[in-house]
Amino acid sequence: MTTLTFAPRVPQLGIVRAPLRLAAELRSREPRLAMYGALLVALLLPMALAWTFDDRTLRGANVWIKPMKFTLSIALLAWTTAWFAGHLPMRVRLGRAMDWIVWLLVGAGSFELGYIALQAGFGEASHYNQADVLHIVMYALMGIGALILTATQPMLAWQLHRHADSTLPSAYRQAILLGLVLTFVFGAGVGMLLSNLQPPDAGATLPLLGWSLQGGDLRPAHFLGIHAGQLLPIAGLAVAASGVARARTVVWGFAVAYSALFGVLVAWGLS
Repeated sequence: MTTLTFAPRVPQLGIVRAPLRLAAELRSREPRLAMYGALLVALLLPMALAWTFDDRTLRGANVWIKPMKFTLSIALLAWTTAWFAGHLPMRVRLGRAMDWIVWLLVGAGSFELGYIALQAGFGEASHYNQADVLHIVMYALMGIGALILTATQPMLAWQLHRHADSTLPSAYRQAILLGLVLTFVFGAGVGMLLSNLQPPDAGATLPLLGWSLQGGDLRPAHFLGIHAGQLLPIAGLAVAASGVARARTVVWGFAVAYSALFGVLVAWGLS
């Protein structure tokens, strides 16, 4: 009699292992920012629970949506900064310049999220809240904090330029530098415009994000600006991997197109 045995198939293992490998790689590159990003993602659970049981709204959205969006955005910023730090020599990663980048990002990010979450707990707005002197001062400090957050990216770009890793494809290195610089130029630039131009709270909006679909909203341009540091390097990596001729020129072309799209969104947001 023949006994048939069946080996269990576990295709899910690859799905589980990939994030674990990524987490280990981030820890090896910049453990402080890797841990900071992980803590922020962990905070999403209590925020999601609060969203479930708290039905208060501000400008038509649950009070906990904004803290969750900012938490995700700053976690992504921390992790991409950690990833790019891994392209630096170890002596630079352990040096004073990287310390400044790390602690400015952690400090400014924590201040921003702390105040946004506190105001959500109170059921009050964090942005555009000028009800009294305290809220006016805190809103101004939030603007400074956001400026510091984005300023960490050209600081990192300078270190990557000074200590270029010659083993990386030049198109990818170029895309990283462009993305980090544009994160500050575009993100901070639109951020300053946004600080004095409150988005519309009426009309059709994009689900969850709440962006207006009728113009007069700079948040789509701001989103594109602050995520240049992720999107341009991904494009640069894809260009480098494709083996296309004149890869650096292609990266420049992509950056120009990206900037043009950003300009269109700014014009649309100011309309």
